[in-house]
Amino acid sequence: MIEKRDFYIDGAWVAPLAPRDCPVIDPSTEDACAVISLGSAADCDRAVAAAKAAFPAWAATAPEVRRAYVVKILEQYEARTEEMAKAISLEMGAPIKLARESQAPCLPWHLKNFLTAFDAIEWVRPLGPHAPNDRIALEPIGVVGLITPWNWPMNQVTLKVIPALLAGCTCVLKPSEEAPLSSMLFAEFVHDAGVPPGVFNLVNGDGLGVGTRLSEHPDVEMISFTGSTRAGRAISRTAAETLKRVTLELGGKGANLIFADADEKAVERGVRHMMNNSGQSCNAPSRMLVERSIYDATVEKAAAIAQGIEVGPASKEGRHIGPVVNKRQWDQIQGYIQKGIDEGARLVAGGLGLPEHLNRGFYVKPTVFADVKPGMTIEREEIFGPVLSIIPFDTEEEAVRIANDTPYGLTNYVQSTDGARRNRLARQLRSGMVEMNGKSRAAGSPFGGIKASGRAREGGHWGIEEFLEAKAISGWDSAAE
Repeated sequence: MIEKRDFYIDGAWVAPLAPRDCPVIDPSTEDACAVISLGSAADCDRAVAAAKAAFPAWAATAPEVRRAYVVKILEQYEARTEEMAKAISLEMGAPIKLARESQAPCLPWHLKNFLTAFDAIEWVRPLGPHAPNDRIALEPIGVVGLITPWNWPMNQVTLKVIPALLAGCTCVLKPSEEAPLSSMLFAEFVHDAGVPPGVFNLVNGDGLGVGTRLSEHPDVEMISFTGSTRAGRAISRTAAETLKRVTLELGGKGANLIFADADEKAVERGVRHMMNNSGQSCNAPSRMLVERSIYDATVEKAAAIAQGIEVGPASKEGRHIGPVVNKRQWDQIQGYIQKGIDEGARLVAGGLGLPEHLNRGFYVKPTVFADVKPGMTIEREEIFGPVLSIIPFDTEEEAVRIANDTPYGLTNYVQSTDGARRNRLARQLRSGMVEMNGKSRAAGSPFGGIKASGRAREGGHWGIEEFLEAKAISGWDSAAE
């Protein structure tokens, strides 16, 4: 069992002031795989103080110097890639193949995209030809608190820490206590890259302790949070007292609109995307809306695909889905499956309980409901597990109405070979992202939503700009530039 008890504050690993043991549970076995300490408000205050002291010098550091440090973080990752993949697989149950091919590589993918965007930033630029002596300067916002989730741990750490450092901010990271091991490894990358003390700090803790203290701390100028909509609301209320900037990337209930002219792989693509990472992705296409003329065939196909998806331990090689992260999550998903049955949806794959070949671990059967009606609990609420709802529609207008009738607005999907239809729907669907015919967003595209999905825009130049303030300057002497 791994034992990592320290926090990373002011460039060193330090013991917590009042240690509280917290086991990290391997969801494949239900056994503890590590022990960490949960921090207190006092530990958080130490980290914020270190970040505040380091901010003036870091903010004044030349952009090319900050860039060089970030490149060194990438070099550390490249030397320890397998270690990162194994940490993620162990702590949150991602199958090792998924951890190697998708989870861990989030770090180099986003980091390189940020460097491309960073190189194009004009830190001081003219307002316009009408105002030759006015400039707009981009400046770091200050000390930022970063709160990240367990489901894609390195994805979210990279989307927050790297742009904060490039922007010239100093930061305090609170990773999820469910999946802290990858973040502690990331802290080693930062340390070994030589990033100056106090620029990056890590304090493990829970939401009520460290998360609340970061959100209310008067010296924290910004909170960037990824997690549940419920927690996002609480953070917003707490942060409002100090008028800090808050960026939120929250839940989703994505609609996947499948038309009769969709390509032959559309249904399989949608089912496998939903089940990927055991359904624990905020952008999962959890509502499959199907044109009625192909509805019955689609239900039959989706059920067969789900029934063919293997479930197994995270340590097992191969392409399968692993467990969900913990017992609380497992219980919640079982409750949603029961609710779907009780409310009259037709269960066509999966269902309640553990898969037949497993008797230990937080495994959920890949589950598909057909004949789901708008307004059912499983259609309205984010389940965050491998549970797909299939809903028929008759017209394009009806499909848009059902898709948009949700509190969430993160990602929607369209499957059609009709280009004009795709273009119409891309503008009509109310979400921060629309992906069509299996085409993923390109490098540098922003990730984020609207409504109850939050309004963060992470990635590319949008992701860096979230950590910057625009300063208007008049009376600039262009001759002295």
